[in-house]
Amino acid sequence: MELYEIFRRSAGVNTDSRTVQPGQLFFALKGENFDGNAYALGALEAGACAAVVTDGPDWPADGRLIRVPDTLQALKDLAAWHRSHVLGEGMHLPVIGLTGTNGKTTTKELIREVLAAKYHVTATAGNFNNDVGVPLSLLRITPETQIAVIEMGANHPDDIGKLVKVSQPDFGLITNVGKAHLLGFGSLEGVMAAKGQLYDWIAAHDGVVFVNADDERLVGMAWERSLSLLPYGLQYDGAEILPTTGEEPFLRLRLADGTIVRTQLVGSYNAPNVLAALAVGAHFEVPLEDAVAAIAAYVPSNNRSQMVRTGRGNCVIVDAYNANPSSMAVALDNFAAFTAERKVVMLGSMGELGADSAAEHAALVRRLLDTDCQVFLVGEAFRSVISSEVEKSVRCFPDSAALAAYVGSHPLTGAAILLKGSRSQKMELVLPEL
Repeated sequence: MELYEIFRRSAGVNTDSRTVQPGQLFFALKGENFDGNAYALGALEAGACAAVVTDGPDWPADGRLIRVPDTLQALKDLAAWHRSHVLGEGMHLPVIGLTGTNGKTTTKELIREVLAAKYHVTATAGNFNNDVGVPLSLLRITPETQIAVIEMGANHPDDIGKLVKVSQPDFGLITNVGKAHLLGFGSLEGVMAAKGQLYDWIAAHDGVVFVNADDERLVGMAWERSLSLLPYGLQYDGAEILPTTGEEPFLRLRLADGTIVRTQLVGSYNAPNVLAALAVGAHFEVPLEDAVAAIAAYVPSNNRSQMVRTGRGNCVIVDAYNANPSSMAVALDNFAAFTAERKVVMLGSMGELGADSAAEHAALVRRLLDTDCQVFLVGEAFRSVISSEVEKSVRCFPDSAALAAYVGSHPLTGAAILLKGSRSQKMELVLPEL
C-alpha cells in the first residue's frame, strides 16, 4: 500500500492546514462548511511531506499530491491497514472498542489508566470518537503499543457499524444505552440497534465483551448475539458505594474483598465505569493494587464529573460536557443525595431529541419543581415548556452568557451547585461567576 509507506515515513497525520508541522501527511477532508482541498497546497508550503486530495483536473503536477476519489475513505482505509499491520507480520494488537450513551469517555480514560499500570497503551484522545477521530486515534498507535482503547460515538444508525470496520475491535464494551441523539436514532430501540453494532462485530469475529451484569438491557443484547461475556457490576461484584462526606466528597467503593477504591470522580453513576475499568484490568492481569492506585490518581477534566470549590464558598459539580434525558436523570439522582444547606441546579437544554424534545424538557421541569433546589434553566427548549405559573419558581435564560451575567450581579455563596447541559449550551461559562 503506497500511501501506508508514505505515512510510515511521515511525522504523523494532520487534517487541519493551520497546524501542519514539517513532515506531516495532510488529508484534505471535506465537510458541509469547508473543503480541505482548498488548503492542500498551503499545507505543502508549510512543510507537509504529502497531501491527500480529492482527484480532479485542476491540480498542478506535483508528486506530493496523492489523488483519491474520497479523502475520508482513504483516511479510514489507511487507519484500518495500520491497525492490522503496525506490529508487523504475524503480530496482533488487542483493541478494546468502547461506546455507550453516557460515560464512555470517562470509562475509556479509567481503562487507559488501569492498563497503563502494566502496558504501553494507546487510547482515543479526549472524545475524538467520530468518523474522523477514530481513524486519527488508530494512526497514533506505534509499534510499542501493547493494547489500544478506541472510543466510538454515534449520532446516526450506521455510525458504529462503520467505525468497527475501521477499528476492528477484539473486545467490546457498551457503558449503557439510553435516550440520546433521538433526532438521529428515532427511538430508544434505534439507540439499542445502533450501539448494538459493536456487539454485532464482536459476535461475528469471535471476540469477547465486558458487560455490566446489573444492566438487564445490556445483558439481553449480549445474550441475543450469543456473546462470550466478561461480567462486572455493583451487585454482580458484591461492591458497595460508600457514603460521601465533607472530608470524602468523591465516589468511593468497597469491593467484596474489603478493598477500598477511592476516586476523584463526582457521582455514584460513575461506579459502573470504575468497575468496568477494574474488570478490564483483571482480564489483562493488572494487579488489583496497581489498578486501584491508577483509578485513585485519575483526575477528570473537560467539564466531566468534576468538583470545583470556588472563592465564594460554593461547591460546584461541573458536568457540562453533554446532556440527555438519561444523564440528566442520574445527575439529579446523585445531587439529591448530596448533603448541603443550600442547593442550586443550573441546567442547559438538551440537544438532538427531535420530536421528543418538548416532552423530555417538560418532564425535567416537573421533576425540578418537586425539589427544594433553586433552579436556573438555559435555552429555548426549556423556555418553550415553562408556563407563566412555573416562571414564579424558576429562572430561565436564553443562553449561558445571560445566566453568567445574572449570577455575576446576584452572587451565590455557600451553595452546592449542579452545573450541567449539552455541549451547545456552554454551561461552563457560568463557572467563573460562581
